[in-house]
Amino acid sequence: MARNEPLKLVANNKKAYHDYFILERFECGIELFGTEVKSLRQGKCSIKEAYVQIDHGEVYVYGMNISPYEHGNIMNKDPLRTRKLLLHKSEIMKLAGQIKEKGLTLVPLQVYFKNGRAKMEIGLARGKKIYDRREDKMKRDISRETERDYKLKLKG
Repeated sequence: MARNEPLKLVANNKKAYHDYFILERFECGIELFGTEVKSLRQGKCSIKEAYVQIDHGEVYVYGMNISPYEHGNIMNKDPLRTRKLLLHKSEIMKLAGQIKEKGLTLVPLQVYFKNGRAKMEIGLARGKKIYDRREDKMKRDISRETERDYKLKLKG
């Protein structure tokens, strides 16, 4: 019987949304050791500098920082070690094909707990150019101004 508990967000990668167009999202498990899970539950994780690659038919995340567990002992692992991501073989083959053909990349978007298990959402992404970033900033500014004007009209 499946438990319906809300997702507990551990880390979010806002920089990825700024630097890339996210075309498709995938949920995958993370291969972790005991003290890493305890540290994740305390929210001590950073994926800002992390990136995802496919090596020999397996998906790995590099540069994901999980701080050592304070109450841990010699069982603590290296905070920046390479971690394997758990996806179905068909998904891995699909991603590998798209990355090679279209020049896309995989970026980690968020880390969270779902039904007691650590999950990572990765995105198939295409890099933004400088003019794309400027355009996004302009749209954001325009929407803020229209919201502000709307609120002022309601008050006055």
